[in-house]
Amino acid sequence: MNEPPEVEEQDEFELHFKDLKSRMKLIASADPDQYLSDLSLRRYLNAFGDADKAFHAILKTNKWRREYGVKDLTKDHPVMRRYIGENKAIILDYRDGLGRPVIYIPAKNYNSSSRNLDEMTKFIVYCLEEASNMCVEDFTDDICLVFDLSGFNISSIDYQLVKNIIWLISKHYPERLGVCLILNASSMFSGCWTIIKGWLNKKTTQKVHFIDNEEQLSRYLLPAIIPEEV
Repeated sequence: MNEPPEVEEQDEFELHFKDLKSRMKLIASADPDQYLSDLSLRRYLNAFGDADKAFHAILKTNKWRREYGVKDLTKDHPVMRRYIGENKAIILDYRDGLGRPVIYIPAKNYNSSSRNLDEMTKFIVYCLEEASNMCVEDFTDDICLVFDLSGFNISSIDYQLVKNIIWLISKHYPERLGVCLILNASSMFSGCWTIIKGWLNKKTTQKVHFIDNEEQLSRYLLPAIIPEEV
């Protein structure tokens, strides 16, 4: 009797996982900084499809982390400290309904005409790192992004920064995004979303939800945890 397709897929996934884990064990034995937990390996495997692609993606990410200086992007870094003070993004003290860390990004605190793309990208990396480190991986290993578009205007539009965020999440933080909530979207943003949606794969697009009221928001998190004044 043949196994159901989903069972065969799971068996194949586990074979790829064992292959990936074996490869990474050899790499980590020579360079402990290359070590990743089993859940991290599974995230890469889910994102990239097979052991070979996931393995090379991990090596590229580890190389990028060293060259980009991810370890140096702490709250004491002068640029991070300034952006934290300006509330460009806030890692909330509370979690969403599934226990995921929440990154809250208020559009009104952003102006594309005066931004430094390199600094802002580094700040996004800092936020992703902090939120990822807050994950209790035996419980949840993904995060919640909240974009609050109240006060959104033409100066808030920055397609290159959006591309950078998508690139970071897809290449170096695969499967870390659990859900992305868009609050207070105006009609102006609908045209922007048509463009942005074209840069996302189907799986990521399905994680994006437009929130129109508190009842919808309460399906994902307590509305009271959203900052009122930032």
